Amino acid sequence: MAVALVALMIANSPIAPAYFAALNTHVFGLSVLHWVNDALMAVFFLLVGLEIKREMLDGQLSTWPRRALPGIAAVGGMIVPAVIYVAVNWSTPETLRGWAIPAATDIAFALGVLALLGSRVPVSLKVFLTALAILDDLGAVVIIAAFYTSDLSFLMLGCAVLTLALLAGMNAAGVTRLAPYLLLGVALWFFLLHSGVHATLAGVALALTVPLRRTPGHPEAADSPLHILEHAVQPWVAFLIVPVFGFANAGVALGGLSPEVIFGPVPLGIALGLFAGKQIGVYAFSAAAIRLNLADLPANATRLQCYGVALLCGIGFTMSLFIGALAFPAAPQLADAAKIGVLAGSVLSAIAGLVVLRFGSPDDRPLA
Repeated sequence: MAVALVALMIANSPIAPAYFAALNTHVFGLSVLHWVNDALMAVFFLLVGLEIKREMLDGQLSTWPRRALPGIAAVGGMIVPAVIYVAVNWSTPETLRGWAIPAATDIAFALGVLALLGSRVPVSLKVFLTALAILDDLGAVVIIAAFYTSDLSFLMLGCAVLTLALLAGMNAAGVTRLAPYLLLGVALWFFLLHSGVHATLAGVALALTVPLRRTPGHPEAADSPLHILEHAVQPWVAFLIVPVFGFANAGVALGGLSPEVIFGPVPLGIALGLFAGKQIGVYAFSAAAIRLNLADLPANATRLQCYGVALLCGIGFTMSLFIGALAFPAAPQLADAAKIGVLAGSVLSAIAGLVVLRFGSPDDRPLA
């Protein structure tokens, strides 16, 4: 968030031309901005994929009862924000392509805010938010693959499928060295980059083929290739890739935007989708699932605490900014308007969630 603020300040300062010129500088055929969004973010999606696979096989999403509540809440948290965005933008068809922008939760920032509260929030809700955000990321990956692809090159797509088959074959053959997976992962990224499917999905695809080797009595073997790679990548993502992405994508020259654009349907739909849609979708779908006995209430969680966590789900930031860049690639004004909506909705959700969980008077009533 601090890096995003710095980017906003620079984009509205005398050095703004140098900032935008640097992002548009071409290196090896791609602009610096494309290298950030297509290459560095592939590593971000690699980490997302590793987390999804680990949680599905050995973590909080390893059984259907554990998946029920966060899964239903994640569905609500994607549907309601999208509906709100579409409702706000219904009269402007050219902006409807951004419907998925408020549908994603930024797991790192949401859990970061929750961590500030320490023991005020029960562990069960921290687990719930982690599982929800991971399933939410999985939904965002599916949305990107299904709705944000350009003209397909079937030759390159075929090469990508062949590479993915080789990766899966190595997994099935018991190959545990990481080097062959990473080398083929680079090839997979190259083929997807030229296929029309967004190149960052190579990170998720590679992650799903990395072996999670189990040993008796130790289901999450720390020496498994998946854990080794996840632990190696995580600091680079947290302390380099996400800040660099935020710096490159959050800079908006507000002086070049008219009030009609700043307060137009795109930023309004995104901000309302994140702030109002996420809390309504997550909280209402969770309450309905518990009331209908489809899922269990998180242990020791009160209604107010569940609502506070639902508010934190409105922190979209990284994933929402990323989808915003995909939604309006040929409309810089709309892309900038989307950034404003993402930042506004994320900040409002973070502050509101923090206030509710920190200063609210918890009650002993269950969620449903």
